[in-house]
Amino acid sequence: MGKLDGKVAIVTGSGRGLGRAFAIALANEGCSVVTNSVDPEKKSANQTAEEIKKAGGKAVPVIASIALKASAELLVDTAVKEFGRLDIIVNNAGITKDALLHKMTEEQWDDCLNVHLKGSFLLSQAAVKNWIENRIKGKIINITSGVGIHGNLGQTNYAAAKGGLIAMTKTHSKELVKYGICVNAVAPLARTEMFNNMRDELKNWMFDVMGKKNVLQKIGEPEDVAPVIVFLASDDSHFVSGQIICATGDVGELPWD
Repeated sequence: MGKLDGKVAIVTGSGRGLGRAFAIALANEGCSVVTNSVDPEKKSANQTAEEIKKAGGKAVPVIASIALKASAELLVDTAVKEFGRLDIIVNNAGITKDALLHKMTEEQWDDCLNVHLKGSFLLSQAAVKNWIENRIKGKIINITSGVGIHGNLGQTNYAAAKGGLIAMTKTHSKELVKYGICVNAVAPLARTEMFNNMRDELKNWMFDVMGKKNVLQKIGEPEDVAPVIVFLASDDSHFVSGQIICATGDVGELPWD
């Protein structure tokens, strides 16, 4: 018996990194999962879905850009068509388009905000409409970042998007409480491909400076964060909503300061 037997989840950006770990962890607890990635050539969401199915779980991939309303609706429709219902969404999809304020292009701003913030809004909206209509006490889990709290050099767009997710989490938890829908956010600190693509000086700061300031003296792996997602997706978290949980290996604070 898994904690999520009979539940159905959508995990955006689940072709790699944190999203892949989240999708696999949910599936290991009995959850059927709609995986998602945007690149039609790499089809990484397909690979995650296959990995889940080989382990005995249920999964179906959707290759689509979460920044489009039609894609959000397609993800929800796919969950209902393939598995009969939808219970959980994990708004994880994200990108970085770093530049200092005076060098950042409008395209860099739009791309980052569209994926992180607009995409999360659109999927949450599509899921909530389904839940209210079908009286489902769903779970929304937004993946934010300490950068959305503290800011970061060269990441005006990313910080604004992640800060917006925190505000959206707080607002949606208040709006949806009367429907029994819980909305929470997780701010992780884990080694992912996104970190590997950072500028060398920022990457060194993240791993050397932040890692040493961390109480556990290390940067986590995606699998270290996944149990937090499982908890928030399960009935165990029925009394938790509107919270920002820092899965950073630190005690009570993000190790930015």
